Amino acid sequence: MPYTVLARKYRSQTFDDVIGQDPIAQTLKNAIKTGRVAHAYLFSGTRGVGKTTMARVLAKALNCLAVDEPTTEPCCKCDSCVAVNVGEDIDVIEIDGASNNRVGEIRELRENAIYRPARSRFKIYIIDEVHMLTVSAFNALLKTLEEPPSHIKFIFATTEPNKVIATIQSRCQRFDFSNIGPAEIAKQLKTILKKEKIKSEEDLVLMLAKMANGSMRDGLSLLDRLISAGVEPLTVRLLEEFLGQPNSEKIWDLIGRIGDSEAAGTLAAIEALLSAGISEVQIVDSLIEYMRDLMVVKSTSSDSELVILTAQQRQRAGELAEKFDVAALVYSISTLEKLRWSIKNSDTSRALLEASLLRFALSEHFLNVDVLLSQLGQGGGGTGKKKAPGAVKPPVSSDQRTHKSTVPAVENRPVDRSPASCDIQLIKGRWQGILSLVSAKLGPGTGSLLGCAEPSRFENGTLVLEFDASDKGKADICASNGRREQVEVLLSEEFSTPIRVKFEVAGGSQTKAESKAEQQKTGTQRRNELLNDPAVKTVLMGLDATITGVEENQ
Repeated sequence: MPYTVLARKYRSQTFDDVIGQDPIAQTLKNAIKTGRVAHAYLFSGTRGVGKTTMARVLAKALNCLAVDEPTTEPCCKCDSCVAVNVGEDIDVIEIDGASNNRVGEIRELRENAIYRPARSRFKIYIIDEVHMLTVSAFNALLKTLEEPPSHIKFIFATTEPNKVIATIQSRCQRFDFSNIGPAEIAKQLKTILKKEKIKSEEDLVLMLAKMANGSMRDGLSLLDRLISAGVEPLTVRLLEEFLGQPNSEKIWDLIGRIGDSEAAGTLAAIEALLSAGISEVQIVDSLIEYMRDLMVVKSTSSDSELVILTAQQRQRAGELAEKFDVAALVYSISTLEKLRWSIKNSDTSRALLEASLLRFALSEHFLNVDVLLSQLGQGGGGTGKKKAPGAVKPPVSSDQRTHKSTVPAVENRPVDRSPASCDIQLIKGRWQGILSLVSAKLGPGTGSLLGCAEPSRFENGTLVLEFDASDKGKADICASNGRREQVEVLLSEEFSTPIRVKFEVAGGSQTKAESKAEQQKTGTQRRNELLNDPAVKTVLMGLDATITGVEENQ
């Protein structure tokens, strides 16, 4: 007897069997129960999420011969149901839109549609990859789709609904199939392995579920490949041997070396992965996935349902997460994503990978600009202290500062701080003192920026600070990178009442002419403006450094 692949052998037979698409299945069942089945449906979604399967289930439900009317529970045993399952029913015509996309073929379909079904209630056309039809073919289908005979039903399936012309979509009921979660895929894989009487490790099932990327069919295809290896029980080691996946322990080890700031260890861990035949792109992809898990664990807990890990992996992730802060992980993930595309197009991909990961590992030797300004303002050296052990800081300026930063409590002062006494006049009268406090607590850089603003008004707990039009850039800097929140905390403590801060520019936004002139500034002009910035001057003097390049973040 010929072998049937798992994706076909375990294809869902009823609405309740379809994995991960419960809302769509329930909607179609209700439509059948109430007699409100549309004449045309458009099923969209990524590959392997159940579009064609749902179309076949709907066809069986409408044409099941075991009952006298459409049913939500087809018998799957009558001639019609059995024929639909194998794609051979004379009244359920499945068409591949990729190979039957010409106008002549659609005209033939339209001519045959007028004939009633041979034995069933409806003649059902299932057109897969319908977006592959030409515009002429779509137009040939329009009239029949708009006013079809009562015995005709159309079910279209596509992975790219944006390519289906609007006039077709407007004549269909559209259902968007979502990606299937790793937990649901893992559950189905375990069920199938049990039915097939094949032993496997739990770690393997979870890894396969994550590799499936939301596609049940992809998950079953990967499982088929492992079973074909003829090794039992199925272990995680097989993923490395037969599917070319990086060893998870080696990835964890690499992340641990980065977290411990071990430059030599980081290079050795990279070498171990490359020697195993893992490409640089695969290493980057794995690091992004694993660091994402650490980010979630660090932000929530190791027991979070947002990560799909075994108990042992959760424990390991919790231990490694202590070596990082959230801001460092966010920075690392975004940098790795950019690195991924650079590596693909580079002839020196290994050097790029090693340089980037060494940058992560040595990030404790980089200093946050606000910390540097504060130390320089206190007469400290430009090198500064290293970060606390195990807390990896991004090797860039203040835009990677962790959101957990807090403002120390301000000493008591013999002034009235009751909420009722806080008004714009009080704030204006104490503004210079507040600027000194900001410089002391948040760094001279932030104090210098706020020094360009004036308290404008205080309404409903919101303090409006107004900048001149020429200082619009400084206003933007104040409103970004967490500075606004820090100033709000400081002011709220200073006046013993919650205060929100809003930054405005005098005269409103720039005119079109000014905006265009700003956009046309040369690189030299932008460089000169940067060199004249007081905060930048302070940093350059403290480090005895020079600017070698200017990069703008959009």
